[in-house]
Amino acid sequence: MAKAYWVATYRSVSNPEALAAYAKLSGPAIMAAGGRILVRGMPVHLYEEGLQQRTVVIEFDSVEQARAAHDSPAYQEALAALAGGAERDIRIVEGV
Repeated sequence: MAKAYWVATYRSVSNPEALAAYAKLSGPAIMAAGGRILVRGMPVHLYEEGLQQRTVVIEFDSVEQARAAHDSPAYQEALAALAGGAERDIRIVEGV
């Protein structure tokens, strides 16, 4: 079974306090669901048409585990804390 990666990029953050509240809840929720945070932060260098956006990469043992983490009550509570505080793009991709 291939690992899965949850990739989040932040287009904008309009409420840093909401992002901080989200981060406080989301990390423990994701780790409790089996996620391992591999990358979190701003790019240190950009190539081609890269964007200066906060990026997070989380590894899971499977797509199903990643989806379950996102849909879990604990992560949904974190999302509620973020509500309207950031514009993001989240994708789950399967490893090779």
